[in-house]
Amino acid sequence: MTTVSKIMTRDVKSLAPSDTVSTAAKAMSELNVGSIPVCEDGKLVGIVTDRDIVVRALGKGKDATATKLADIMSSNVCTVKESDDVESILKEMSQSQIRRLPVVDAAGALVGIVSLGDIATKSVDDEADVGESLAAISSPAQPD
Repeated sequence: MTTVSKIMTRDVKSLAPSDTVSTAAKAMSELNVGSIPVCEDGKLVGIVTDRDIVVRALGKGKDATATKLADIMSSNVCTVKESDDVESILKEMSQSQIRRLPVVDAAGALVGIVSLGDIATKSVDDEADVGESLAAISSPAQPD
């Protein structure tokens, strides 16, 4: 059984709820990532994705240099612990149709992030499960 601690990415860049959409977009570009955790006082309070920036900010005509992440981030974030096993994470990702999960400690502090890519490239226990989960997570979304 592979646990999250063995495959997660550590030292993840995070931003504050008071940072702007523009700051997040620049950070995503520099880091070549599609999401950034949002933390306050060391605790995970949300996550902002490239989709959030496009749909919740730019798509609604908001000023990227003035709009705060608190106004567009997802605050109800699914998280995992370092001790969680990959199988349970794959189920969560599949059910929620998400590709990355923040990893938090018992106090809710961000310690890393685990992505579908991490699981696919670093987990060798159940390769068939990874393929099935990728198919479930990547199924086409229906329009709102």
